[in-house]
Amino acid sequence: MMSNKILEINNLEKSFLDPNKNPFKVLKNISLSIKSGEILGLVGESGSGKTTLGRVIIRLLNSDSGQIIFNGQDITSLSKKLMRKVRKDMQIIFQDPFGSLNPRHTIKNIISEPLVIHNYKKNILDRVYELLHQVGLDKSSINLYPHEFSGGQRQRIAIARAIALKPKFLIADESVSALDVSIQSQILNLISRLVRENNISMIFISHDLSVIRHISDNIAVMNKGSIVERGKTEDVLVKPTHNYTKMLIDAVPGFKTNF
Repeated sequence: MMSNKILEINNLEKSFLDPNKNPFKVLKNISLSIKSGEILGLVGESGSGKTTLGRVIIRLLNSDSGQIIFNGQDITSLSKKLMRKVRKDMQIIFQDPFGSLNPRHTIKNIISEPLVIHNYKKNILDRVYELLHQVGLDKSSINLYPHEFSGGQRQRIAIARAIALKPKFLIADESVSALDVSIQSQILNLISRLVRENNISMIFISHDLSVIRHISDNIAVMNKGSIVERGKTEDVLVKPTHNYTKMLIDAVPGFKTNF
């Protein structure tokens, strides 16, 4: 009987060196699984290790130990060449939409790049137009450059690039934190709609509990490199069991009454 888990990580650990070249653990024995179609909100303070975890899962960083199983395949130690084949099924949307887009490339080149790399068999230009439509941008913008767009528009471009190959799994790393509050909800709704329509599983990383509640099915709370609580989003936020989760909720004015 096949598992419906798209991702399973077991006992994952990662260390970096401090200024004195002494190792310190950023990820501590993390085990986590995500079902097909699930949106998991990963929340914690700055420095909790959540961004590092996202990058290790997608193999932008290598783990020190542990196991990453994606879509039934152990990808923990895959070579760059083999990992490249997996990339079309797992993508990331970065926090800074301007820094993640090549300023010398037009929107056409930015969105079409993954299609070219992975030898997309159909008409690439048609696919680029389709993606622009999906993220709410006019096809006339195809020959413009990133600096000619607002922050919200640039994040729409980054989203279009991330879903270009119809991935099975996405990591969204603080994908609205760099945007104006007035734009955040638009981008959140866009990501949520595209993920649901395309049955994409996702880890949405954020320090903002309101954002996590808005978009996620389940939540994992991270503190000092460890997962301290996990459960259905409303269950965790209404009746937290860990003191750290309670502290995060108490730190947001009016959050408890805003359900």
